[in-house]
Amino acid sequence: MPLIPPTRPVLGAIAVVYHQGQVILIQRKTEPNAGWWGFPGGHVELGETAMQGATRELFEETGVIARPLEYLTNIDVLLRDPAGAVQKQYLLTAVLCAYESGTPVPDDDALQARWLPVDEIDNRGLELIDQVGDVARLAQRKMLL
Repeated sequence: MPLIPPTRPVLGAIAVVYHQGQVILIQRKTEPNAGWWGFPGGHVELGETAMQGATRELFEETGVIARPLEYLTNIDVLLRDPAGAVQKQYLLTAVLCAYESGTPVPDDDALQARWLPVDEIDNRGLELIDQVGDVARLAQRKMLL
């Protein structure tokens, strides 16, 4: 049976945890973007807010507990087939979070999880998901205000 693409975008949330000049990034275990580095996150479940979804996904993927502070930005993700047709579309809500406790340990959908200095994200040679550096710098600016 052929795979039928969804007819509507899917809502996802990512947790942007900024603490002492660093953010938590994970290396994704599964598609989309398996092997690439990005913020912990995933689908928002029915009945939860994007803020709740972001902190739940953060805990599931890293074991870290954080408090959601505010919506930081939105990211449109369009996954296309080789002919250019949209196969999946996500609206990711980036949630700025305040670190509370825990050490990042990969779990669930993460191969690796670690703190990375915002100033070094683009220079570490990691395969970064689109806009990771920009979103990390936006979080840093917000937290330093």
